[in-house]
Amino acid sequence: MPRERLSVVVTRRLPEAVETRLSELFDVRLREDDTPMTRAELVEAVRTADILVPTLTDSIDAGLIAQAGERLKLIANYGAGVDHIDVATARQRGVLVSNTPGVLTDDTADMTMALILAVTRRIPEGLALMQKGEWTGWAPTALLGGRISGRRLGILGMGRIGQAVARRAAAFGMQVHYHNRRRVRPEIEEALEATYWESLDQMVARMDVISVNCPSTPSTFHLLNARRLGLMKPSAVIVNTSRGEVIDESALARLIRAGNIAGAGLDVYERGSDVAATLRDLSNVVLLPHMGSATIEGRIEMGEKVIINIKTFEDGHRPPDLVVPGML
Repeated sequence: MPRERLSVVVTRRLPEAVETRLSELFDVRLREDDTPMTRAELVEAVRTADILVPTLTDSIDAGLIAQAGERLKLIANYGAGVDHIDVATARQRGVLVSNTPGVLTDDTADMTMALILAVTRRIPEGLALMQKGEWTGWAPTALLGGRISGRRLGILGMGRIGQAVARRAAAFGMQVHYHNRRRVRPEIEEALEATYWESLDQMVARMDVISVNCPSTPSTFHLLNARRLGLMKPSAVIVNTSRGEVIDESALARLIRAGNIAGAGLDVYERGSDVAATLRDLSNVVLLPHMGSATIEGRIEMGEKVIINIKTFEDGHRPPDLVVPGML
């Protein structure tokens, strides 16, 4: 007799190709509309499913995991970041957690460069002028930005994405500098022509562009606080495609408004989709709705990783992208 298929609950709408393949392989429950599950729906899911496939919009905290049924054995996260999942509690309950690392490296690095160019070349301001029909023609001093060639880029977090940003920045003629929890291997530094700064304060004070590419952890919360942001040059800009909590947004808005920082490009925010009006009101701040990973290729590859993790688990093996507390 054929064995019973695993029960899989997916918390958000995924690309059609991913949903179709999940349906072929498992007993899957998909979302009818693209809205986050309510708390009650999440509770029902963890009580009845073998596998939960959440996204970053779902809070898989200790209270939710405590209500899980005996069937739940794997949380196969659709995404690389797992700060919305209490991994330690899941492991204590015998529930494994997997993620999808490495898939969105290039997409996020591309968006980082797009934001650097958008802020330094004032692209949104020019776009707004055209959309309002207020452009009266070319002028020698209109919307003057600054070239990025020759500028110093300080990368905060030299993991996969940070290194991908460094390669792109070098192609634009930027000088690459970085601060990381641990210095990268000499051969990586040499290949990227990157300068390491042990002191984040010293790096921040000397850069023309700061790119935030580190994960969200207790030690990186408000790592760029008011004091550290205050070290930036008045001509410098900051870009964040990583996690919003790394930057003190209130301090950032205040310093930009005062002219102590030249501008910012943000794709992530401290309070999720609740973007502070103090940021929205600034013409030299470029705000995007978390688009860093938004390519169809990337989202399908994420789904493929989720499927591989589930299928490997079903076959009695360790999921290739297993997350353990020591990794966080």
